[in-house]
Amino acid sequence: MFRIFLRLAVLPIAFAIMLAAQSAQANDKLTLLLDWFVNPDHAPIFVAQERGYFAARGLDVEIVAPADPNDPPKLVAAGRADIAVSYQPQLYVQVAAGLPLTRFGTLIATPLNTLLVLEDGPVKSIADLKGRKIGFSVGGFEDALLRAMLARHGLSLDDITLVNVNFSLSPALLAGQVDAVIGAYRNFELNQMDIEGYRGRAFYVEEHGVPSYDELILVANPEHMDRAVLRRFLDALEDGVQRAIHAIGDAGNRNVLDWMQDSLEAVPAAERAVAEPRWRVEHAQILHPNDIPRFGDMDVIASMQPSHAIGDLH
Repeated sequence: MFRIFLRLAVLPIAFAIMLAAQSAQANDKLTLLLDWFVNPDHAPIFVAQERGYFAARGLDVEIVAPADPNDPPKLVAAGRADIAVSYQPQLYVQVAAGLPLTRFGTLIATPLNTLLVLEDGPVKSIADLKGRKIGFSVGGFEDALLRAMLARHGLSLDDITLVNVNFSLSPALLAGQVDAVIGAYRNFELNQMDIEGYRGRAFYVEEHGVPSYDELILVANPEHMDRAVLRRFLDALEDGVQRAIHAIGDAGNRNVLDWMQDSLEAVPAAERAVAEPRWRVEHAQILHPNDIPRFGDMDVIASMQPSHAIGDLH
């Protein structure tokens, strides 16, 4: 009798230990190095983290902002991190230099990089940069972009002075340390300067001699990476990407809202890949009054750009 009791007592304990071991094994740890300090371009990563999309796929992701924007791919190549957010042009340069890196995903599939100057400053065109100082942050590829842009205007890198300003792109420009900066993002530094009360003039790289490319990519070391784990990472990251649709006018917005309502009603929340997708409609400034409460009812974000909203008032 004692033996039977002992066995019955031990079974639940053994079962609990087995479950705990399985749970521990399910969470694969990943270290993700960002390309820059945290900014809006990293939104899908943090949405996936905060809303539990990584954890739901058995991933424990540590997100680290770099001390130096040049370091993330090098640390991944050295096996000191699992994933780095990097730049497509930079990958070409580093692989050519022999670093063991491979691209496995895309975060931003369009150029964001610009050559930025003060709108009321002396630089009105790229040709005006001759003899001036240009700040940069990531060596090896930003100077390559700049070389292509300068060549369009009969200049070379010998005609300018490069200054490494690290993360301080717009501060260096505003302080007069440099006359222009390469590496400024059209969706960040321009807004940052505007908040400080300064207007910037941005020369888009793809409009001045640089072929279009994917700005932010995900790289790993092919010698160490686990493709199955990275696939789960990408699936979780995709869940963190908000779906947005441009809809112009009240009829366009109503059509989009109808489609969203049909889609949400067709698939119960428990059966969706993302239970609360938080979709967004861009240009929602012109609506039929009956459609306004539908945004709240479906938890859809009504978005509008201030300049368009003001323009549409008139």
